[in-house]
Amino acid sequence: MTTPGLQGGLDEPGIEVDPEAAAADAQVRGSDTTDRSAHLAAAEGALLRADEVVAGYVPGVKILNGCDLYVTDGELVGIIGPNGAGKSTLLKAMFGLVTVRSGSVVLRGETITGLKAHSLVRKGVGFVPQTENVFPSLTIEENLQMGCYQSSGRFAERFEFVAGLFPALADRRKQRAGSLSGGERQMVAMGRALMMEPSVLLLDEPSAGLSPALQDDVFRRVRQINQAGVSVVMVEQNARRCLQICDRGYVLDQGRNAYTARGAELAKDPKVIELYLGTLGKVS
Repeated sequence: MTTPGLQGGLDEPGIEVDPEAAAADAQVRGSDTTDRSAHLAAAEGALLRADEVVAGYVPGVKILNGCDLYVTDGELVGIIGPNGAGKSTLLKAMFGLVTVRSGSVVLRGETITGLKAHSLVRKGVGFVPQTENVFPSLTIEENLQMGCYQSSGRFAERFEFVAGLFPALADRRKQRAGSLSGGERQMVAMGRALMMEPSVLLLDEPSAGLSPALQDDVFRRVRQINQAGVSVVMVEQNARRCLQICDRGYVLDQGRNAYTARGAELAKDPKVIELYLGTLGKVS
């Protein structure tokens, strides 16, 4: 059985799944597929949870086929899986950018399924897309101002917080974002999402397209954000590094939960290594 690699960008809408391959994969996963009763018990009282989410980009084509996910206060949760598995789609569904056809998204006990992005930001949900995540013609400072336009009076306070995490942004606040490197743009994008003091931050492929050194820097920054009190849900192409830093991980496959456990446990699980990590799982 050939398993797609983990390298690549956003999940492709409208992906077609070979029925025989799907059946074979389901047979391999067998009883390891996430038990919903375990999810329901563990997700009780979670900060943010998604339950049996079905979603897609065009009518009649489902990318998510009943996904479950939860994150508690202070957690860093990683999502990995092959291309087309629905990883980025799940984040977008939770942030109101993809229509949820069935299932629900709940924030602190309040159903937020289908709410618009600006409403979710006010409620404490931040989102950083993989691409086009800064305003290139604006300065760093202006990008951060856009991050708290719904509460502009808090700019000075929140700028100080973000500058504490990313000192380079303060030092270069008058520089246009379009002149920055890919890693620097990621700092601006994450900083802007933090300006409204989110309780949970959704990150879509933050290390995509960066050199190994810059990827390491991004992962350090994500951990810093989490340690500053922000819960994080991160979709990542670099599965090995993601599992190293996350508290818990989810492996998605064909729009469903294939495995979930603590990050360190998933990184060492022989089946996860064989099916989803390949040689990445063998790197020390």
